[in-house]
Amino acid sequence: MSETAPRNRPENPATEPATGTPKTLGAGPGMAAAAADRPRRGGGDPAVRGRTTIADGVVEKIAGMAARDVVGVHAMGGGLARTFGVVRDRVPGGRSVTRGVKAEVGEVQTALDLEIVVDYGVSIADVARAVRENVIAAVERMTGLEVVEVNIAVSDVKLPDEEEESPEPRLQ
Repeated sequence: MSETAPRNRPENPATEPATGTPKTLGAGPGMAAAAADRPRRGGGDPAVRGRTTIADGVVEKIAGMAARDVVGVHAMGGGLARTFGVVRDRVPGGRSVTRGVKAEVGEVQTALDLEIVVDYGVSIADVARAVRENVIAAVERMTGLEVVEVNIAVSDVKLPDEEEESPEPRLQ
């Protein structure tokens, strides 16, 4: 008598595992046992496996750098922040690109507040528009977050004959 496989079992147990065991796709007869021992890998798009969080400071740095790249922006921050910034800039590694930038970052959106000083003679409206466009493009490209608003406060105008604010040196 010839042996035949029972009707309730698959004819090739190596490619069709019994009920209750994970099915391994593409495993030949010799690979079924080895494949069953390996951890099962998740399916789908790797981009959706896990979460990415972006700190407020990261967005602030990106926005600060983008705003400083615009012609007509003399400095970032208000009077007091700039005064402290001049001191901080003299310390090696102390330059703060986030001066004058405040970000509120959510899971998929961000809002930014910028305080700038413009050069005398430039159109404030044009500079503000260019800053807004540059900041939005840089933040959205680098973070994938949607920038819902960029509020710009112009706190001062740098006159051509004004010297940079610098505190008196303490040591001579």
